[in-house]
Amino acid sequence: MWSFIGRSITMRCLTLPQSLPVSLLSINKTHVFRSGFSYPFWRSTVGSFCSTSGVFTRMGDRGVSALQSFHNQDSISYLLQREAAEIDETLMGPLGFSVDQLMELAGLSVATSIAEVYRPSEYNRVLAICGPGNNGGDGLVAARHLHHFGYKPYICYPKRTPKPLYTGLVTQLESLSVPFLSVEDLPLDLSNDFDILVDAMFGFSFHGAPRPPFDDLIRRMICLHNYGQARQKPPVIVSIDIPSGWHVEEGDIDGEGIKPDMLVSLTAPKLCAKKFSGPHHFLGGRFVPPFIADKFKLHLPPYPGTAMCVRIGKPPQIDISALRENYISPEFLEEYVEADPMDQFRKWFDDAVAAGLKEPNAMALSTAGKDGKPSSRIVLLKGVDKDGFVWYTNYGSRKAHEISENPHASLLFYWDGLNRQVRIEGPVQKVSELESEQYFHSRPRGSQIGAIVSKQSTIVPGRHVLHQEYKELENKFSDGSMIPKPKYWGGYRLKPELFEFWQGQQSRLHDRLQYSPEEINGKRVWRIDRLAP
Repeated sequence: MWSFIGRSITMRCLTLPQSLPVSLLSINKTHVFRSGFSYPFWRSTVGSFCSTSGVFTRMGDRGVSALQSFHNQDSISYLLQREAAEIDETLMGPLGFSVDQLMELAGLSVATSIAEVYRPSEYNRVLAICGPGNNGGDGLVAARHLHHFGYKPYICYPKRTPKPLYTGLVTQLESLSVPFLSVEDLPLDLSNDFDILVDAMFGFSFHGAPRPPFDDLIRRMICLHNYGQARQKPPVIVSIDIPSGWHVEEGDIDGEGIKPDMLVSLTAPKLCAKKFSGPHHFLGGRFVPPFIADKFKLHLPPYPGTAMCVRIGKPPQIDISALRENYISPEFLEEYVEADPMDQFRKWFDDAVAAGLKEPNAMALSTAGKDGKPSSRIVLLKGVDKDGFVWYTNYGSRKAHEISENPHASLLFYWDGLNRQVRIEGPVQKVSELESEQYFHSRPRGSQIGAIVSKQSTIVPGRHVLHQEYKELENKFSDGSMIPKPKYWGGYRLKPELFEFWQGQQSRLHDRLQYSPEEINGKRVWRIDRLAP
């Protein structure tokens, strides 16, 4: 049998002291600023090291709800140009960050923000227009990551910076065969050849009027707004930190500047971001210690999980009827599938594990009682063999009651990253007490205690009751003695009588292969039929 044993995960968060030695506050400013188009070597991003939605994280002197910060755009900190520069000085001075290290994190933040919204299957051709400073370097790094994410990037880099960091980025892109286009190579109308335009020309320290050739490139991007009024799908514009040509604090002063669809702010949003009216505003990067958040009283949304970006404000309202995905998958043909559906399931399950999909053993379990009313929930597959699919639960739960009245169920696995589903139907029965006992004691002790505490599907007066009972049992078994499996907890096994394997395809012409049992010459075999999508 394949068995899936739960593991406990311990997260350790590194925090810095709220005050740093005086020596760290002595800042050498001479290496931070450069002349011309350049600006401070870096822009920081302030966020919680370990943060998830729904928890409170200390930032400065205030407790911030991750969910509240995510949606409440007015509560976010916005930086003046002076404040942004001072944060850069601290990062690049006493805190010891290097420009190449931070540029890498910024470019990755931009690329992941783009990937959050614009799928490469629909927005594949990306033109990164890069200026000569660090903002341009961010664009080069983002383009490299986008290439590895499955996009097809192009680079316009008319004023190259002859420093090793920048020449190295160019070499990296050339090794990936990413095309570099001169300004003369670009079409006057950028709307036909590209799906995404990355505005990486100027950052927050730029001032004055843009000079050639950037003034013309900015005009071309501005014209896209007018083209878009007559076109079904104009390319989207993604600006890094500051829309090029905007005043860092006053924004698009005359109202005739670039109007990006996405703004990826680095550090905190600059003051001009309050004037941003596009649908997608992200904050990128997560590497600045709490010392800076406290010193500058920054109020920013925590980053979820291991994400390198977080959305600011509510997502735009979506027309649900317009949400669709045009799947691109290999053909799923009868002549190439396994004769035994269990073997085909193992093959696809192994693919899901190899692809790194989150919880590939998650499955929707659907049951119905004697009243015929169905109910569904997500459970975790914990074993599979020739006899069927196994999961564990409380025998007093709703699903258990329904199975006792109607011992039939269906399972549904959905592997989004592979455009695949597997649906399985069949009768259900309890596994042996020995199997349940063995699995119960393979679980983390915390999960064992939780199974005892939770009288699943019953009404409880509050979460505090569960915590109190948990604490009492934790103390009771603190000596490491064996925790007894409760009689009301154990496993079920579904014995499959029907399989359907689904592979998403273009234009809704999906592949659906159904396995159903039949007898041939007294032998049970599986018949394979193709179903209409």
